[in-house]
Amino acid sequence: MEGGKAQGVVMVQSVPQQNLMEQLQVKYKELEKGFKTWLAKQSLPVETAVVTAGSAAQGALVGGMLGTLSKDFTTLPPPPPPPNLDPQAMASLKQPQVLSGGPLIQARNFALMTGVNAAISTVMKRFRGKEDLETSVVAAFGSGAVFSLASGIGGPNPVTNVLTAGLSFALIQGCMFKLGQTFSPSPAEDMNYIKARSMLYNLGLQKYEKNFKKGILTDNTLPLLTDSALRDAKIPPGPRLLILDHVQRNPGLRKQ
Repeated sequence: MEGGKAQGVVMVQSVPQQNLMEQLQVKYKELEKGFKTWLAKQSLPVETAVVTAGSAAQGALVGGMLGTLSKDFTTLPPPPPPPNLDPQAMASLKQPQVLSGGPLIQARNFALMTGVNAAISTVMKRFRGKEDLETSVVAAFGSGAVFSLASGIGGPNPVTNVLTAGLSFALIQGCMFKLGQTFSPSPAEDMNYIKARSMLYNLGLQKYEKNFKKGILTDNTLPLLTDSALRDAKIPPGPRLLILDHVQRNPGLRKQ
C-alpha cells in the first residue's frame, strides 16, 4: 500500500518537471524564431557577419576542446624517420603532427572551417532563396579547402590538398544532407506553430497540437481564430473556450 502511494507521488512530481522542460523548449524555439526573423530583415553584409561570427565562435570552442584532449599526444617526441627517405614521404609523415596541434591551433582551424561554411551558406541562401543540396555542397567544399590551407594536411602540393579536402568535405556533407532529408521532419513546419504550441502547453491542451497542424492553424492564424475554425479542427467546446479566451487576453497573440 505504502509502495503504491510512493509510486503515485513520484508520478505526480514527474509531470510538472516534464511540463517545465517542454515549456523551456518552446521558449527556446520562440527566441530562435525571433532571432531568425530579425536576422532575415538585415542587409546581406550584416546577416553574413553575424552568422559567420557565431559559427566561427562555435567552431573555435569545439576545436579548442579537441586540441586540449589531444594535447598530451603532441608532447611525445615523433619517431625518427628512416634514413634516405624521399622528401615527399617525409612531408606526409609530418601531417599527423599538424592535425594534433594544441588548443589554439585547433581553435583557429575549426573557426575558419565553420566560419567559411556559414558565410558561403548565408550568401547562397540569400541569393537563391532556399537551402538545398547545392548550397550545402558548395559551402562544404569551401570550408574543406580553407581547413586544408590552415591545417596543412595532405602532401607537398597545396593545390591537390585543397581540391582533395574540398571534395571530401563536399561528399560527406552532401551525404549527410540527403540522410537528414530522409530521416528528419521538416523544420519549417514546426517553426510555423511555435506560438500555438506555447499557448497549448500553457493551457494544458498540448494534446490538441495535432489538431492545429491538421487544420493548418499556424501562428499567423491565431489572431483570426473563431469558434467555428476550432470546431472544424475537431477541438471540443471546453478547450475552444479556453483557447479563444487566451487569445483575447494576450495582446501578443492578437497582433500579427
